[in-house]
Amino acid sequence: MAAIPFPFADEVLFQIGPVALRWYALSYIMGILIGWLILQRVTRDANDPVGNAPLETLLNASIIGIILGGRLAYVVFYNPSYYLSQPLEALAVWKGGMSFHGGLIGIICAIYLVCRRHNKRFFQLSDLVAIVAPIGLFLGRIANFINCELYGRITDMPWGVIFNQGTCLKSNGISLAGDLPRHPSQIYEALLEGLVLFIIMLVLLRLGLRQRIGCLSGVFLTGYGLSRAFVEFFRQPDSQIGFLISSTTMGQWLSLPMIIAGLVLLFRSSSSDHQNKG
Repeated sequence: MAAIPFPFADEVLFQIGPVALRWYALSYIMGILIGWLILQRVTRDANDPVGNAPLETLLNASIIGIILGGRLAYVVFYNPSYYLSQPLEALAVWKGGMSFHGGLIGIICAIYLVCRRHNKRFFQLSDLVAIVAPIGLFLGRIANFINCELYGRITDMPWGVIFNQGTCLKSNGISLAGDLPRHPSQIYEALLEGLVLFIIMLVLLRLGLRQRIGCLSGVFLTGYGLSRAFVEFFRQPDSQIGFLISSTTMGQWLSLPMIIAGLVLLFRSSSSDHQNKG
């Protein structure tokens, strides 16, 4: 059976004494920084309805929202029994364990607070965030791959990856599955939720659809929800949760309200009257 050996051995990029830079942390730093720089360029026009002024506040609020929301949702939805028995472990974000859906809620709260402070419309800001969010998703999924997290189900496809090196053995015990090749589901998500969705957002931005307030937010929510629900068919469910109703997964159920909300926003933004509402 053809397979690709896992190419990475450590989740730490480099370490100087007690200070270590992990791939996961680097993905967050680079995603937020690149996103902020792109938004600075998008809003640089003096007549832009949002402008550069709220972006620094949005940057700081988003960092807090992503970390708190992502970690809290992971603790509550994915492994509550463990964190009830080990409550201090809930603070150990450097060990991994973040939920995108929770991070999204954190971002929504951050956008709301920034809108209140700068007197901006909610969906004007959320549309901006939607443009660059796929960048963070792409980098985050690559970090998941390097960390052997969110790996896929066993496969006989020639691009299956054997996750049996370094960090995989130490952290996830995947070798207990028999060193069988698995779908690189992290890469699938990086391509669909990250690269493809980012290209779509850039095309829509170039076509001027940012003027339809809420449209870009709707496209992002729908696109992410559909991509995530699809890739879940290839991704190994979290061991502490397993499959839910009719072999569905927690990720698919959490993506369903995103798809519905995205479609509602797309419908509303298609109305000419809604273009002037936030």
